[in-house]
Amino acid sequence: MSDADLHITPRVGRILTSEEAIYGLILVSGMLAVSAAAKETAWDTLAVVVVTVVVFFAAHVYAGTLGRLAATSGHAGVKASLGAAASHSVGMVYASLPAIIFLVLGATRAIDDVLAEWAALIANTIMLGVLGWIAVAGWTKHWAPRILSALVTAAFGGILILLKAVVTH
Repeated sequence: MSDADLHITPRVGRILTSEEAIYGLILVSGMLAVSAAAKETAWDTLAVVVVTVVVFFAAHVYAGTLGRLAATSGHAGVKASLGAAASHSVGMVYASLPAIIFLVLGATRAIDDVLAEWAALIANTIMLGVLGWIAVAGWTKHWAPRILSALVTAAFGGILILLKAVVTH
């Protein structure tokens, strides 16, 4: 399975397999696991996740803008550097959307709070595995590296699932 197999445009594929998207999934998963320790409601967890994603996205954009300006001695310009940094970091925001959707379902009582948090965490772990697979499928047709990448990437979410299980029991 590659980007083409999933009918993903090259731009969307690049965004979703970016380090920012993978990092965003792990960040949100960590927030979900930590919320279990505090016995947060889905509303509380949603607020923490949204604020955290916004702050980390802004920090990435700010750092990326400064880095581009420094690398070009300011010749790239603030507007161009800001746009490039935002475009580069947007995967973090997109990757957080499935978890946010589950948390909204929990917050609005469409599903139970605990189910919302678990569903978000499991969805993130599955997404990590899929993104790990797609990232490697872009440069090899061999199954072994694809499977290994999917397993390693999903393992980050799996570790956080274990943490949540330990914390809540």
